[in-house]
Amino acid sequence: MSFLNNCRQFTNLSAMKANFLQRINTVLPLVSDLVHAHVAMYTFSKKENYFTVVSEFEPHTTYNPIKQSLIGKEIPKVQEPLIDKTIKFKSKYEGQRELDFGKFYQMYTIPIVVDYEVIAVICFEINYEDTQTRGFTRLLKTAFIILENAPKKADNKMYRAISSRDGIIITDKNERIIFANMVASRIYHVLGVSNLLGCHLFDRQLTLHIRKETILPRCPYEKEIEVGNLVLIRRDIPINEAGNLLTRIVILSDVTEIRKKDKELKIKSAVIQEIHHRVKNNLQTIASLLRLQARRSNSMEVKEALRESVNRILSISVVHEFLSQQGDENIDVMEVTKNILQLIQQNMLDSHFKLETEFIGETIILPSKQASNLALIINELILNSIEHGFLGRNYGKIGLKISQSDEAYIIELYDNGNGLPENFSDLPTKSLGLQIVRTLIEGDMNGSFDLYNDNGVHAKIAIPYKFLMESEVDV
Repeated sequence: MSFLNNCRQFTNLSAMKANFLQRINTVLPLVSDLVHAHVAMYTFSKKENYFTVVSEFEPHTTYNPIKQSLIGKEIPKVQEPLIDKTIKFKSKYEGQRELDFGKFYQMYTIPIVVDYEVIAVICFEINYEDTQTRGFTRLLKTAFIILENAPKKADNKMYRAISSRDGIIITDKNERIIFANMVASRIYHVLGVSNLLGCHLFDRQLTLHIRKETILPRCPYEKEIEVGNLVLIRRDIPINEAGNLLTRIVILSDVTEIRKKDKELKIKSAVIQEIHHRVKNNLQTIASLLRLQARRSNSMEVKEALRESVNRILSISVVHEFLSQQGDENIDVMEVTKNILQLIQQNMLDSHFKLETEFIGETIILPSKQASNLALIINELILNSIEHGFLGRNYGKIGLKISQSDEAYIIELYDNGNGLPENFSDLPTKSLGLQIVRTLIEGDMNGSFDLYNDNGVHAKIAIPYKFLMESEVDV
């Protein structure tokens, strides 16, 4: 549920006050991670003498023992004396909360005031050990500054959560570094800077390895920068009051290994695409050689056999053409079928034959191995329709319908031709095409295949989801 919905459902806050609190809520993910705190926003419940929590965040930078969500729960004021005190005196307070027997957590509260009225309280709950770490007081003070000066149009992306692997640098109003965590210190140590504290953020020693870019120092920004042999994402958040800088927070995320892996994957993808392109070209070369052989033959039976072989080869080349043009190894069945139909119209159909096509249902995406098999299957079924279903006719329709059952994808190829002979099931299967179809569907894809009449021939193929999942694991 969204923050504004929480306000509408659990409180009597006006729309103006709820929108003001939403602005504060935007910065809470970053605040929570900066001070390693479970952060909750308390406000008045609809029920008198009760509080409710409309927002809460868990830190990503430390272990959080507080697992139970409080959002929407009515909490008696007597159970939250520090919250009540913060509202009465409109001031920040510090206290303790006992979560487990003998286990106390530090509490820090800050009131949110609108027109001299406290409309909410931000509560930090922090493990005592975290409050004793180096620089915690500085982090807490920075968190308070962020809350007190949350921008009117805060960018959720800029104030998003950080992790324990991110470097944090905080400066004073003069851009002098007053805090740097261990991760930031390690990053700059690699660049030959041994001590960050006291340095000016834009000192030449710190920016020596950074590609120079024009920035707006008073506005938050995020850039990916190359620093020496490192690739960093630098998030820069200045906190201003009346146009004057109060403090600046810089978040450094080391993405060197990620970018290295990305580059390797791009190279691998390019190589695979080139291989598919060459396979497609080789298949088309073989098809051309078979066409040449067919033209040299005086036997119509040989010509027909070679022409069918050409089309089988080209149907497989369609799959490799798709794979050579895209980054992944998956194929759109609907698009493959359209391309195969186009090939057959160019190579197998008489120029006077009028073929109508129809495509129904949503497409399915198959791994390349199964797509190659399916391309061959679709090619054989379409050829059967043209050779037998439309015998003696100069027009016809071929369609593809895709649907899903509880256990399988259902692919149905159909025509409006002459249909199957009445005794088709009793006839011996001599067609090489149908033998190929049954072998691929039932043997290689663990599916089922059925032929039946319904205003033409319908070929129904079922490919189990389980088989496709197992195939992906094998790959």
